[in-house]
Amino acid sequence: MKTLFLNPPFLPKFSREQRSPAVTKSGTIYYPMWLAYSAGVHEDHGFDVTLVDGVTRGWTINDVADWIRREQPAMAVLQTSTPSLANDLRVAQTIKSASPPCKIFVVGPHVSALPEDTLSRCAAIDGVAIGEHEYTILEAGQAVQSGKSLEGIARLAFREQGQIVSNPPRPLIHDLDQLPMVSRVYKKHLNFKDYFYSIARWPEVEIITGRGCPHFCIYCVYPQTMTGRLYRFRSVANVVEEFRFIKDNFPGVREVFIEDDTLTASRKRCRALCQQLIDADLNLGWTANSRAEVDLETLRMMRAAGCRLLCVGFESGVQSLLDAMNKGNTLDRARQFVRDAKRAGIMVHGCFLVGNPGETEQTMRATLEYAKSLNTDTAQFFPIMVYPGTESYRLALKNGHLRTENFSEWLTEDGMHNCVVDLPGLPARRMVEFCDQARREYYLRPKYIALKLRQVLTDKDEAVRTMKSFITFQRYIFRGTFK
Repeated sequence: MKTLFLNPPFLPKFSREQRSPAVTKSGTIYYPMWLAYSAGVHEDHGFDVTLVDGVTRGWTINDVADWIRREQPAMAVLQTSTPSLANDLRVAQTIKSASPPCKIFVVGPHVSALPEDTLSRCAAIDGVAIGEHEYTILEAGQAVQSGKSLEGIARLAFREQGQIVSNPPRPLIHDLDQLPMVSRVYKKHLNFKDYFYSIARWPEVEIITGRGCPHFCIYCVYPQTMTGRLYRFRSVANVVEEFRFIKDNFPGVREVFIEDDTLTASRKRCRALCQQLIDADLNLGWTANSRAEVDLETLRMMRAAGCRLLCVGFESGVQSLLDAMNKGNTLDRARQFVRDAKRAGIMVHGCFLVGNPGETEQTMRATLEYAKSLNTDTAQFFPIMVYPGTESYRLALKNGHLRTENFSEWLTEDGMHNCVVDLPGLPARRMVEFCDQARREYYLRPKYIALKLRQVLTDKDEAVRTMKSFITFQRYIFRGTFK
């Protein structure tokens, strides 16, 4: 049976699968990784699969319709996101109009949080796969192939005789080794040079080594809608095998980006992985997400295993705000982490977030000064973006802080993040202005410029990565500077 897995066309360079979907200031565009995993499982079970990234291919909605009429797939699976939802539902309607027999299923954090609402918005959609969807979509495909009902397929919401039905839950996938290596799916269906992550060396390949996060940050969307709080991981041998496959099959690849919510959540497992990467001697660098609490010994082991940079959510320079967002870390511990990372030779990309409960002008300024004191190798400043399914979204709704419930307004006209949260005394517009100001202050400091000059003059690869990012990013750094 022919099945289309589609990252729907939308705005150019719209990065749908990242935690805050948008056209980014840095030019980052994520792989459609979740969609690729699901496509790989389908292929492993004998389906005729086509995976299309409509964004990187530059498709239009008419291209989708032409492909559907020509190929006549029995089933289409669409990746969605909160800000692109209206567009994605139009694509679904286009597919149904082009081929009424085609069964259409949608996946992603937004529809996982609001499955019934999604189905009520678009009659063309036959089902919503909730959360981890590889085996939900597989069973849906098997039902479509055999002409059976969708009833009983765990974690699937669907329409039957005009009524919306929600099937029972499905256990999380514990044996992640049963999933195909996502890089094999990329190799067959995608051009890996189409994807770019501003803090990784390009070209890079994005994978996961585990799913879930044991921490309880109120704003983080994937653990609350897709992967859960239980950290499950692939076997170390399985991960090393994929590193080897990437090195052998992606000519010119410079780095692997490990997109686990928190690679370092299990210190013991992280060290075991590092040891086997060291033993394998693959000479392939990597970047990963981490919390700001890893000890020096582990950091040194990670560096020896090829870790070049860690992406870390520091979020705020005010302890009471960290506590309010359930961050579970302290300012002093984070300072020690940065010192230890520098001693270990690992670069740090710092993420800072304004607009959480209790934020004021004074706390935003404290966060910027804290960021400067950490002096991480790169930094980003974001106003809060709240998504359905998260505690942050529920709080914003409950307290009347949402400016709009029109999900399309989560983006500006050019597709960039648009904060829709107005806090008491701190409107969304002011938070956006502050983040622009913080970005300029951070990057235009003499201390930071000196740090970056040393890096680009002594490291050819870092010079290339910095220049590629700077070409896109400089317009936002200098905007409003020379008035």
